[in-house]
Amino acid sequence: MSRRRICITTGSRAEYGHMQWLARDIADDTELELQFMVLGMHMAPQYGMTVREIEADGFFVNEKVETALASDSPVSIAKSMGLAVSGCAEALARLRPDVLVILGDRYEMVSAALAALVLRIPIAHIHGGETTEGAFDEALRHSITKMAHLHFTAAEPYRRRVIQLGEAPERVFNFGGPGLDTLLRQKLMTIQELSASTGFDLDGGPLLLVTYHPVTLAGGDPAGGIGALVDALERFPDTRILITGVNADTGNSRITTAFQALRLRHPARVFMIDSLGHHRYISAMSHAAAMVGNSSSGIGEAPALGLPTVNIGDRQKGRLRAESIIDCAEDADAIATALTQALSPDFRQTARSCEAPYGRGGASSRIKDVLKTASLDGILMKSFHDLAPEVIR
Repeated sequence: MSRRRICITTGSRAEYGHMQWLARDIADDTELELQFMVLGMHMAPQYGMTVREIEADGFFVNEKVETALASDSPVSIAKSMGLAVSGCAEALARLRPDVLVILGDRYEMVSAALAALVLRIPIAHIHGGETTEGAFDEALRHSITKMAHLHFTAAEPYRRRVIQLGEAPERVFNFGGPGLDTLLRQKLMTIQELSASTGFDLDGGPLLLVTYHPVTLAGGDPAGGIGALVDALERFPDTRILITGVNADTGNSRITTAFQALRLRHPARVFMIDSLGHHRYISAMSHAAAMVGNSSSGIGEAPALGLPTVNIGDRQKGRLRAESIIDCAEDADAIATALTQALSPDFRQTARSCEAPYGRGGASSRIKDVLKTASLDGILMKSFHDLAPEVIR
């Protein structure tokens, strides 16, 4: 009997980090064949050429789809999406997977889903049903849900929301977030190992891990909050600050430039890196005193590590919150006040004891089992699952 071909597609370091252990479980199963289709930021030098991280982990990348993102303007991103649809269609026609696995909500993943839909390839979607009211990822995520055939959500409210979108309940699973499996399955780096790996001395004071991306549905400037964030960070001179690379969204260049200027003003304590990779990123979280920014990792992974998060602005508005998260406006005083609270002993104790809404690991093997055993007969013919009238009222 031929092995079932499972193709994982990824366009960013974050997506790959969440699916790394799922890929390992698929590769280790003798009844499955793992394929990788890589696109987007993975092949861009300005974002760290992170396709190399996938290959360094021992995976063969079957297809590399160029999307030629020339700038971070809306027109450039829209054109890149079109190129990605074309490239993914050609790649998937060669690979002929039985299932295409997509995670999340970035625009590259919509392109991959569109190509698979037309090619009649079943789609498995991870992290559907979530809401991020401050980013156009909100619409992209729900669009992928409607194109997908198997759904793996990270929390029960998200499972219910996918069903609310008309998906059959028997094809919607809640196993938690697969990105948390690193906590269970890989030894995290010591602060000394992390410092040696990055070339930065991260052990000279409280460490702030900063990940901040454009707010793509903001009424004004998607990078408008960066000045306030930099101003606030400069008010904590006794900290070490580790800044990770910015997503390839409109406003990227202004945020990156502001962070680079901060690094140049304080070269002894501010460090910036295009990509840590998932292992180093989770390791950095385990040693940080607080996480600052507007990344989903501050909402999902940080609570599982007991790490306080200062979540800035509306980019993550709508996601489930742990008690370890402090929401604040894109205002320097508000950010500084929130960070002072996050660094306080009482709040750090609260963060260490809080409940993690997305689980604490173990999802990857369960997702793999469903991908392996789910019947694909007739799966492309989806019927809309209507809610009972009393539920709608």
